[in-house]
Amino acid sequence: MKSFALLLMLAAAKGADTDWPAYLGDKTSSHYSALAQITPENVSKLQPAWTYHAGGADAENRSQIQCNPLVIDGVLYGTSPDFQLVALDAASGMEKWRFDPAKEGLAKSGVNRGVVQWGTGDDARILYANDRYLHAIDLRSGKRISSFGKGGSVDLKEGLGREAGNLYLTANTPGVIYRDLLIMGMRLGEGPGPAAPGPIRAYNVRTGELVWRFDTIPQPGEPGSETWPPDASRRLGGANVWTGFAVDEARGLVFCPTGSAAFDFWGGDRIGQNLYANCLLALDANTGKRVWHFQFVHHDLWDRDLPAPPNLLTITRDGRRIDAVAQVTKSGHVFVFDRVTGEPLFPIEEKPVLPSDLAGESAWPTQPLPSKPAPFARQVFSKDLVTDVSPEAHHVVLERFEKLKPHAPFTPPSEQGTIIFPGFDGGAEWGGAAADPDGVLYVNANEMPWILTMVPAKGNAAATTGETFYTQLCAACHGVDRKGNPAQNVPNLTDVSQRLKKPDVVSLLQTGRKVMPAFAFLSEAQRQQLADFLFGEEVNDPARKTEPGGDGSPAVSPYTTTGYNRFLDPQGYPAVKPPWGTLNAIDLNTGDYKWSVPLGEYPELTAKGIPKTGTENYGGPVITAGGLVFIAASRDEHIRAFDRRTGQELWKAKLPAGGYATPATYSVGGRQYVVVACGGGKMGTKSGDAYVAFSLPE
Repeated sequence: MKSFALLLMLAAAKGADTDWPAYLGDKTSSHYSALAQITPENVSKLQPAWTYHAGGADAENRSQIQCNPLVIDGVLYGTSPDFQLVALDAASGMEKWRFDPAKEGLAKSGVNRGVVQWGTGDDARILYANDRYLHAIDLRSGKRISSFGKGGSVDLKEGLGREAGNLYLTANTPGVIYRDLLIMGMRLGEGPGPAAPGPIRAYNVRTGELVWRFDTIPQPGEPGSETWPPDASRRLGGANVWTGFAVDEARGLVFCPTGSAAFDFWGGDRIGQNLYANCLLALDANTGKRVWHFQFVHHDLWDRDLPAPPNLLTITRDGRRIDAVAQVTKSGHVFVFDRVTGEPLFPIEEKPVLPSDLAGESAWPTQPLPSKPAPFARQVFSKDLVTDVSPEAHHVVLERFEKLKPHAPFTPPSEQGTIIFPGFDGGAEWGGAAADPDGVLYVNANEMPWILTMVPAKGNAAATTGETFYTQLCAACHGVDRKGNPAQNVPNLTDVSQRLKKPDVVSLLQTGRKVMPAFAFLSEAQRQQLADFLFGEEVNDPARKTEPGGDGSPAVSPYTTTGYNRFLDPQGYPAVKPPWGTLNAIDLNTGDYKWSVPLGEYPELTAKGIPKTGTENYGGPVITAGGLVFIAASRDEHIRAFDRRTGQELWKAKLPAGGYATPATYSVGGRQYVVVACGGGKMGTKSGDAYVAFSLPE
């Protein structure tokens, strides 16, 4: 028997349309909807309502769609694999209009995770960022609004506080609206070459005018500048918000999770604590002034930038209601603070960690860890956790495991090889967590080990200039051996001459493409030298040789890495015992877990009698008043519904490609829909171009 309250909710849901008006549901980043038409009792009846193919998929380069779309007044706004903005009838999936920056001579690159809506009537607009540009698009026509910025767009390289020149900068995650301000972050270079700074900026939504800027690498004399070298603000980069924001509109506070300073894995040129990198910043949304901050990683050497927007929620403690902010981390922790004061709501202790053995480096001696909740991902990859999926896998993994540095949290990078666990993509990642009105947090996790190996950047003194540039700037992604990393969508360069012409490579180094950053800070001659090396044509000519850091060439770290490498067994499964991906419900009133279950599976392993392992996953959950958690994310290309109370899997459906994006739920004409972008392209899976919406039968 359904309760009377539930019947009332169902009746209300049938009589009203409900939007998904902001990235991740609302400005508090709740991922929550009050819709209750779909319930644990009827979710098994869900079926596809419509499928829309956006076009623009690129199988060769493993394109993706990571967009959490908006739904406003019956219209869905999302992006295609090739970064076009589309408007669809949310009940049928029929296209209403599309905006293509390329048709207006504007660059497109990176990824896009969503858009922002502001205004009503004739002034209503979509604010949409891609590459280095922020665009204002008329909500009704899909045309740029010429009164915004220059011809409808703002160049995000302007107003950084210092010249960015040809340094890499793009915007992949939407900003957040506060009154008539759009508060924006961006993505920057993180490698051993030079990087742009990452200030947080607020723009007037009508004009595109820059209203305020908060420098995350403080200017000389500002609070926090003492935690950097004296000239840091003039030469160092990073400490950017690439994940999104949360806003407490009543208090006028914006919560900003920052990333690491560049270079990610060696900080000998930035000795110190490095505020405000790796921080949750609470800023006055009107002025950009700092109210409070907390730093999660001091002097980050592990790429442990904050991976997702924080969640604003209310918890109960000793009978008292407390407005809180919760931040999930790549390391698999949840930190919970009083939203107003920044006071931790569970004790946090500074724990001693190991020193670095790299030349010039000075790792910070302690790192903060919360007493509660317990981590939602395992913290130590010990010998007893080596995979036992098969005897062969166990033997091969154990042999490699014993050659690496013994693992402990915050073991610094080394030339021997350091295990990163949870891996570079979490723990938590950019899909973020969901928070319900009862103070329960729902977060999916990766439990994947990765291996980080440092190598001296300069190598052999006889190395040609192009080889030197490759080692310093390209090897971190493509590998010292140039074989790439298909699971990370990084192509093999050993056969580049069979796929591209040398002028095309020189051009790509200038412009970048998709997730490949531009190396426009190299001179034309230096880009030519790098291309010569890739094509096996470079002559070690002293007359052409320049040492990095001189005559306009990039200032770089003395180390680079062998790349972002998952630790896998010979069959491609993770090197650690399962689970490899989980979905968790954590009661933040008490810090205790309500449940934790595997997310995703490898059917071939299940068929062998191995319990469901979970899989690596990207994209977050959505929760509803109907008692459900919807999530795609998993490598097996399914979308699933779980019982919000128990974690029981109730429904799943195969998608045309991986749904590596956070879904949205909304109602039109009294009918509730759940929609997800199916762009695939991650973890070696196929790319797609579809949005698929599900609903109950009419």
